[in-house]
Amino acid sequence: MIRKRVLAHGEVQGVGFRYHATAQARHLGLVGYCRNRPDGTVELEIEGREASVSRMLRWLETGPRYAVVTALDVSDIAATGASDFQITD
Repeated sequence: MIRKRVLAHGEVQGVGFRYHATAQARHLGLVGYCRNRPDGTVELEIEGREASVSRMLRWLETGPRYAVVTALDVSDIAATGASDFQITD
């Protein structure tokens, strides 16, 4: 299992980004979380099989229908063994 921290930049708040990212992550069997940050980005931590994490990263490049993703900052972090994917504050 691998885990990535992702910061999504652009028009990513107020467009259903967290809801759709959560649905996509769960569909791919990933665990972790997503949350809005005060600077207008969305922060995610995604954990799972490498192939599923890669698919999620590709999805995050465009995000849901009304999002405009201008950049993704991705870094490797230690896997936690979390059991679900959730939206946090």
